[in-house]
Amino acid sequence: MKLLIATSGASGVNLGLKILKLLPKEIDKHFIMTKNSEVVLDKEMNITYHNNEDISASISSGSFGSDAMIIAPCSMNTLAKIACGISDNLITRCASVMIKEHKKLILAPREMPFSAIALENMQKLATLGVIIAPPVMAYYSEQNTLDEMENFIIGKWFDLFNIENNLYKRWE
Repeated sequence: MKLLIATSGASGVNLGLKILKLLPKEIDKHFIMTKNSEVVLDKEMNITYHNNEDISASISSGSFGSDAMIIAPCSMNTLAKIACGISDNLITRCASVMIKEHKKLILAPREMPFSAIALENMQKLATLGVIIAPPVMAYYSEQNTLDEMENFIIGKWFDLFNIENNLYKRWE
């Protein structure tokens, strides 16, 4: 599986980085981050990093063959651009390709409460088949720490990609 992982916005960028750490080694990982979410990357993560300003990167083409993409966190700015078809950076270009190629695209909007405009954009994207999956925890899985809460959220995202995981306690 070729999986694109992107982060937009600074708040919650740790979720995107944690996804990278928890993904199985056999997944071909490509990572994009906005200037606002740049952090030092661990060189041992076995990923290919792409500059968000390089809209000519290999992953920006449908012929690259990406299977899926997640933007976690997804800022309201990025969400709005995707909803309006604006492809002015690598993240929004790749998202546009996922939509046109009918590939799985998951957006994890991180702000709350959601404005009516944000909800309208989410509804428009959901109608197109985009999965809107904000980082929301559940109480049944008995999380006690921030790490366990993050694992639950990431585990649910992995479930959407059909990536086997045991990151959280499942409903019994």
